Amino acid sequence: MQASLTNTWLISMARAAWNNFLCLVVICMLVAIPVQADSLLKAIDPRSWGGEHIRMIVTLGGATVEYDCARGTIDTPLLVDKDGNFEALGMHVFERGGPARLGEPQPEQHPALYRGWTDGSQMRLTVSLKDTGKDVGTFSLGLGRPPMIEKCY
Repeated sequence: MQASLTNTWLISMARAAWNNFLCLVVICMLVAIPVQADSLLKAIDPRSWGGEHIRMIVTLGGATVEYDCARGTIDTPLLVDKDGNFEALGMHVFERGGPARLGEPQPEQHPALYRGWTDGSQMRLTVSLKDTGKDVGTFSLGLGRPPMIEKCY
């Protein structure tokens, strides 16, 4: 009889401990929700951006970028933090003037990091090549602004 009471008491204590643990987990989750909501990323709306020597067309899946003598892609959605900062990976391809010639090798693609800031109407964009560590440049763009591109011919 004594063993049965001891087992019953142990089981009830284990259940109470488990319930206390679950309550603590729920409380921690509820406290963490507001913190996580502040750190959520927001997608840049699919629109056209332009500036000197650059045009960027943002899509839901990333962006295409056109320069005077190059082109690029951003291969992931452009997501900004609460301060307007963003970083995304993509590709960058240097072009040359003139028509493509038969047998000419394709332009070399470079993995690129696109990072910058936007307030929704203005954007600062820096493009860096991941394989060489070189910066392509920093550009100022405006939402809906016509690009000023002089293609290599």
